Amino acid sequence: MRKYKSNGELETVICNCCGKKLAVKDGILREGSLGVEHTWDYFSEKDGETHRFDLCEDCYDEILRNFRISAEVEEIREFL
Repeated sequence: MRKYKSNGELETVICNCCGKKLAVKDGILREGSLGVEHTWDYFSEKDGETHRFDLCEDCYDEILRNFRISAEVEEIREFL
């Protein structure tokens, strides 16, 4: 869950799974997280709904451990 100041600067990020408040300084998220935004379309029970949530790195890792098929992971050596 993200909250922004009136000027659009990031103020707070909270993990939707465990409730942990993540470190934000000067509008920049200072720790690992996964932000998801997905709009459901036809053939789902959520047609037309947009869902948004954030996960801390620990909760993300816990979810991945429960996958029957591992997520694809690609290492990036240069950050732009």
